[in-house]
Amino acid sequence: MLKKVRITLAVIFSLLITLLFLDFTGALHAWFGWMAKLQFLPALLASNFIVVAAIVAITLIFGRVYCSIICPLGVYQDCTSWIGEKIRKNHFRYRKNRKWLRYSIAVVFAVLLFLGLNWIAILIAPYSIYGRIASNIFAPVYQSINNIFAYFAERWGSYAFYHVDVYIKSLPIFIISLVYFIGITLSGMFSGRGYCNNICPVGTVLGIFAKYSLLKPHIDTEKCKSCGLCEKNCRCSAIDSESKTIDYSKCVTCFNCIAKCNHGAISYGRVKSEVLRVDSEVKGVESPENNSTTSRKMFLATIAGLATFSAVKAQEKIVDGGLAIIEDKKAPKRNTSLKPAGSQSLKNFTSSCTGCQLCVQSCENHVLRPSTKLENLMQPEMSFEHGYCRPECTACSEVCPAGAIRKVSREEKSSIQIGHAVFIAKNCVSFNGEAECGNCARRCPSGAITMMHSDPDDESSPMVPIVNQERCIGCGACEHVCPARPFSAIYVEGNEVHRMI
Repeated sequence: MLKKVRITLAVIFSLLITLLFLDFTGALHAWFGWMAKLQFLPALLASNFIVVAAIVAITLIFGRVYCSIICPLGVYQDCTSWIGEKIRKNHFRYRKNRKWLRYSIAVVFAVLLFLGLNWIAILIAPYSIYGRIASNIFAPVYQSINNIFAYFAERWGSYAFYHVDVYIKSLPIFIISLVYFIGITLSGMFSGRGYCNNICPVGTVLGIFAKYSLLKPHIDTEKCKSCGLCEKNCRCSAIDSESKTIDYSKCVTCFNCIAKCNHGAISYGRVKSEVLRVDSEVKGVESPENNSTTSRKMFLATIAGLATFSAVKAQEKIVDGGLAIIEDKKAPKRNTSLKPAGSQSLKNFTSSCTGCQLCVQSCENHVLRPSTKLENLMQPEMSFEHGYCRPECTACSEVCPAGAIRKVSREEKSSIQIGHAVFIAKNCVSFNGEAECGNCARRCPSGAITMMHSDPDDESSPMVPIVNQERCIGCGACEHVCPARPFSAIYVEGNEVHRMI
C-alpha cells in the first residue's frame, strides 16, 4: 500500500510538472504553476524559506520522499529503472557511499551559487536538467503530435486543436539536452539512481537530513533470510543484504524493498537507536552517532554555504512586410542581452535563474530562447526573429519559480524599459532608396518611433525612423517587423538595469 501511494503521488506530480513545460496555451500554469515553486533550487533562489523549511521538515520525518515524489528527474529515473528491470530482473547491487565525491560536488555547487555563477551550477541541478530535457526533447514531440491532431481536426471542421510552430530554439542547447537525456536514461536503466547517488547536490543535502529522519525502512535481522532480493531491487543501491543494513543517505523511501521482501523482514517506521548502533558496527557502516569527522565537516560546510547564499539573496531582494527578398533573419550582436520585464536587472536575472526554461516554453510570442553564451549558458534571453514581446503578455513572469522574473501586471509591463531601439541606417530599405517603408513606426506600441526626412532641409529625401529612447520600452516590435534581411535596420539593445518610464 505504501508503494502504491508513493507511485500515485509521484505520477501526479511528475505528469503535471512535465505538462507545465509542454503546455503552449498557458492554461495549466494558472492551476498548477505552484508545483514548480515546490522544487528545492527554485525555492532557494527565490528565498522562499517556507518551502525550503517544509522540504527539510518532511525529510526529517519521512526520509527523502521529496526525491521519489516531487523531484521530476528522480521520478524519471525511476521510470527508466523500471524499464531496465523488465529487460534484466534483479540486476541492482549495493554500492558503497562515495561521500568524498558527493560532498565535494555539493560544496562546489553551493560556492558557485554564492558567487552568482549559476550558469555553471545549473549544469548539475536536477530540476534544471529535467526542465531542459522537457523543453528541448519532449516539447517538440508533444507539439508535433498536437499538429497532427490539428490537421485532421481542421478537415473535420473542429477547432479543438490548432497548429503551432515547431522548431529548435537553439541547436547547441538541443544537443546538450539530448546528451543529458540519453545519459540519464541509460544510467537509470542500468544503474538505477546513479545520478542521485553520486552527483545530485540536492539529493546529497537531503540525504544528510534523511539520516536523522523519524521514519525509515529498516530490516528485522531475525526475520531476514539474506536472500538478497531487497538489494537486487533497490534502485538507489542503498541496501547491503549481507550486513542487513540500509544507507539512509541514499535511500529515497520508494518502498520497493518492502514490496519485494517475501519474509516481512522490512518495515517502515521508527528505528530504535539500539538497532542502528548494532547495524552500524557491521562492515563499518556509519550511523548518526558514528559519523566521521570528515563527513561532519562536509555537512557543516554545505549547510553553511547554502544558508549564507540564501541570506545574501534575501538581502538583495530587499534593497534592491514583404519589401525585401525573403530570407531568414539573423539575431544582431547585442552588447547587453535582453531580459524580460520583471527581471529588474541583468545581475538579478543571472544570479537567480535556474535555467529550467519554463519561461521559454510559456512564451507564446517565441521571443525567449536558451542562451549559448558561456557567461549565461542555457539561461533564457530575448530575440525577435520569430516574434516580439507583446506589452499585454506577462506569461514568463507568472511561471518563473525562482524569482528571476518577478510577477508584473500588464500595466506595469507597458511602463518598464528593458532596452532601447537603435537605428542602423545602412540596413534600412527606405534610407537606401529601395522602397518606402515605415513598418517600425506603424507597429511601435509605445509611439516611440517617428518617420522623418533623412535630410530635414530636403523634403524629397527618404524617410527614416527617429527613436525617442525615453518612450521606447524595448519590446522589439520594430526589429521584428523590419523587412531588412538578414539583419534588421533597427534592433533593440538591452539595459543592464530596467527602469520605469
